[in-house]
Amino acid sequence: MRGAWLLALGLLVLPFASAAPTRSAAYTPEIRSAAALVVDAEGNRLYAKHSRDIKPIASVTKLMTAMVVLDAGVDLNEPIAITDRDRDTLRHSHSRLRTNEAVLPRSQMLTIALMSSENRAASALGRTTFRGGTPEFVQAMNRKAATLGMTDTHYADATGLDGNNRSDAEDLLVLLRAASRYPLIREATTRTSFVVYPYRNRGAVEYRNTNPLVKNADWRVGLSKTGYVDEAGHCLVMQAEISGQPLYFVLLDSVGKLTPVGDSNRLRKWIEAGFRKPAADSE
Repeated sequence: MRGAWLLALGLLVLPFASAAPTRSAAYTPEIRSAAALVVDAEGNRLYAKHSRDIKPIASVTKLMTAMVVLDAGVDLNEPIAITDRDRDTLRHSHSRLRTNEAVLPRSQMLTIALMSSENRAASALGRTTFRGGTPEFVQAMNRKAATLGMTDTHYADATGLDGNNRSDAEDLLVLLRAASRYPLIREATTRTSFVVYPYRNRGAVEYRNTNPLVKNADWRVGLSKTGYVDEAGHCLVMQAEISGQPLYFVLLDSVGKLTPVGDSNRLRKWIEAGFRKPAADSE
């Protein structure tokens, strides 16, 4: 009775009443990308959401483009000219490489295609790697995907502008792991900026990385690629080290431009807080 009387007066302090609230062990971050996957170096799935949904992948395509170029063993110092065939007649996207004027070594075309999603550079790479031009290059992309076991993936061009470049988060994890074995791809995709000289008697052209996390001091990014077309939404795939552990992130079909960045930060904080556990795919 005395306890009830004190409680009524607000004088009874219950055990642990002043303790800070704790999150449930079942807590998971609110991820806004339509599909997502986070996997550690041992292949443990830490977070998964609609990871088998096949979606357009936009410029994430360029990781495969880079691997096919490098596998072909072509001269990376060879000058490559941008021609009218490299114009984007599908979406009319902007490029700083003028047709019939811009010339760069193949290695620099590869760097700006990966780092800054330069579409004309990617188109020129696909057009000039094999004697059969772009059609033969796209066939090589699909053969490479099949060799890697990417059964839900199809490539239609070297740039990602074609909405028929499609995959799912599980296959893109395979792509990320494969791409991480190429030092040039790791270096190119983690540069914050890159200066090129594509024109005679003109100044420098500076490109910047499309992934803002690369220059964020809170992140240690080892490889990354962004992508966007209307059908694909905003996409981000990357390998990054968190709490000393290499992790792979795939985020697909986000509405907002910064949504994949926000999702990445939410996932990083969740992992650092120790809430991670092997995850089943959420529906």
